[in-house]
Amino acid sequence: MVVLSAQAVNRATLSRQLLLERADVGVVEAVRRLAGMQGQEPKHPYVGLWTRLNGFADGDLTAAVEAREVVRATLYRGTLHLVTAEDYLRFRTTLAPVLEAGLRMLKDRAEGLEPDKVVAAARKLLKEGPLTFTEVRDALQQQFPAVNDRALGFCTRMMVPLVIHPSETRWGYQANARFTLAEQWLGRKPFLSAVPQELVIRYLDAFGPATPADFQTWSGLPGAKAVFDAAELERFEDETGRTLYDVPDAPRPDPETPAPVRFLPEFDNLLLAYVNRERVIADAYRPAVFTKNLRVKATFLVDGQVAGLWTAEKKRAVATLTLTPFERILKRTTAALEREGEALLRFLEPDAKTYEVVTAGG
Repeated sequence: MVVLSAQAVNRATLSRQLLLERADVGVVEAVRRLAGMQGQEPKHPYVGLWTRLNGFADGDLTAAVEAREVVRATLYRGTLHLVTAEDYLRFRTTLAPVLEAGLRMLKDRAEGLEPDKVVAAARKLLKEGPLTFTEVRDALQQQFPAVNDRALGFCTRMMVPLVIHPSETRWGYQANARFTLAEQWLGRKPFLSAVPQELVIRYLDAFGPATPADFQTWSGLPGAKAVFDAAELERFEDETGRTLYDVPDAPRPDPETPAPVRFLPEFDNLLLAYVNRERVIADAYRPAVFTKNLRVKATFLVDGQVAGLWTAEKKRAVATLTLTPFERILKRTTAALEREGEALLRFLEPDAKTYEVVTAGG
């Protein structure tokens, strides 16, 4: 079995994630290639696409959302993702067991909850038009007064196929967003049949080479090993002896391929799609990136590895990007980070008059 070096795995991953060079593709195609983008907060996918695509403008993604070609919805791992409409319809049923299993998180709050009745009531409510989850909970509480209101809302979020209704804001969605039935927004119902093998292929296209455990970490679906074994996949070993699976003829660039500096948004899937994340971040730096309150901070890559954190703010007319490197960075790398960082600032804060990139402690 061919052994892939850590550098070879890293470069393959960056290639699939459009991080070796910016891609000349449209927004919908990019979101499809990435198998979706983490979307807890609406701005993050915009930054993630800016760092991956040539000539990306925020209006490009907003237009795709308004055209109903891309949706923001609860999907992988029961978290909000930005995905193509086609992928949502294709994979929502496949991922339904993950979403339904999330009800176990309710524990004692689920007392008296009858999911089938709540789902029927919620669907009836939402057929009337988009609602915020506060409105959904309040309405359901009137019908099920003995059930915890948060349990009612969570049951609806997990078990009813919903998408977030866009709004006329810069990042496409308002803070207190409204939700609408997916079938009404898209004019079609999700596919009836589960297609786990197809989802495995899509995962490997975007994140491979990888293990079944990596796929389970990304998707939330258990029992992936049997699905991997049944698929026609290539097998490799990494330097630790683990078996990595991949799609035949998938891009696996020369390990010496240069990797440019890149800025990733909070919660970027590059950092969330693997059980073992050393392909892109050293274990020693994980506590600085993955916080105890379950946030994943914005990071920057140097030579394909997470090398530090970044934050951006605007005060009056001055936009400032602050870099917090984990270790000393070479001058030529710092210059590249400053160039890329200023471009990111100009994207984030187009109305600023002055742009500054500073290094914490520098």
